Amino acid sequence: MNITQLYQIYSQTYLVDTDTRKIRKGSVFFALKGDNFNGNEFAEEALKIGANYVVIDEEKYKTNANAILVENVLETLQKLANFHRKQLDIPIISLTGSNGKTTTKELINAVLCKKYITEATAGNLNNHIGVPLTILSMTPKTEIGIVEMGANHIKEIEFLCSIAEPNYGLITNFGKAHLEGFGGYEGVIKGKSELYGFLRLTNGTVFINTDDELQIKQSAGISAIEFNNHDIKLVEANPFVKVQFKNTMIESNLIGKYNYNNIAVAVAVGNYFDISETDIKTAIENYIPTNNRSQLIQKGTNKIILDAYNANPTSMQAALENFAQLKDENKVVFLGDMFELGEESKTEHQKIADLVTSYNFSKVFLIGKAFSATGAKNAFIYESFESFKNSTNYSNINNATILIKGSRGMALERLLDLL
Repeated sequence: MNITQLYQIYSQTYLVDTDTRKIRKGSVFFALKGDNFNGNEFAEEALKIGANYVVIDEEKYKTNANAILVENVLETLQKLANFHRKQLDIPIISLTGSNGKTTTKELINAVLCKKYITEATAGNLNNHIGVPLTILSMTPKTEIGIVEMGANHIKEIEFLCSIAEPNYGLITNFGKAHLEGFGGYEGVIKGKSELYGFLRLTNGTVFINTDDELQIKQSAGISAIEFNNHDIKLVEANPFVKVQFKNTMIESNLIGKYNYNNIAVAVAVGNYFDISETDIKTAIENYIPTNNRSQLIQKGTNKIILDAYNANPTSMQAALENFAQLKDENKVVFLGDMFELGEESKTEHQKIADLVTSYNFSKVFLIGKAFSATGAKNAFIYESFESFKNSTNYSNINNATILIKGSRGMALERLLDLL
């Protein structure tokens, strides 16, 4: 069966599923494989519980007339997504960056759906599987698509662009994330800029914060919608970010000066697509972060800033700088290791250890093998979460403002059960 024939089947319902626990009636089930599972094994079950068709790549599982045998399920999913993209006569906005991608995507979607029927990446499903699934979630009723793209090595963004074929794009920032996969900071810049490269070749448009000289340089020669702190002014971040756009004051539920750019991009995109100032304000003010991303939690006498979804040297530095400028007096910091830094890990952890201990915070806790190797002074240091948990140094923290930040693998949200 060729892609055109498969597309005719898919377009009967515009439903694609990859998990038998979430099968929707009438969908096409793609039997993807992973390190610890083989979707082909679940094909027959998918048909029984509601899928119209299943796409498989192992002949022994073709036990039903509605099982479609292909050479490679993943590649077929990607090709189908791109074929579908070519049928969609709509703007698609793609975004990438080292920090803030998911928050920015959620804000843009919140703003644009005030006027348009939108489809956006679910959660942070932004890889070689998530991007095609996002494209395939769009239907003839969709008016604007928003596609988040993640990457940890060169050529990944380029490949995702070849599937999604965006008309518009933005890069939240270039930071020290996934240094191991990109081969260093210059590799990060090169890899993320592949989005600009695609838009340059296809006469697309970029949204550019002109306060970021690197973005200006990397996006040279592309049609640009520009904005900066003069157009969308940062008023304060203590702790919530407040911005002013034209005559409208927007008071967000996002913590930290580092979230200013995420908000500013959403305002700029909304303004470009003719969303009213009132609707932009309402959308941003009603957005509340979840999933351990810059959440403000009151627990007992303590006010906790939980930012434990992910971390890299750039986001860690920004979080500490913002925390330092808060007016609260009794401030306590818990930091967990940053992952995927490769050969730069020792140096970058030492820089963060030096930075956090240079501030006059009431207490500093550093957790993880990398941080424990820094030998930071004026800090409580633990090689693992378990060793920290068995200590008593955190048991008497009261009436404090607390920052919790670390890579996803550290799962520092577990601290909430201890504090």
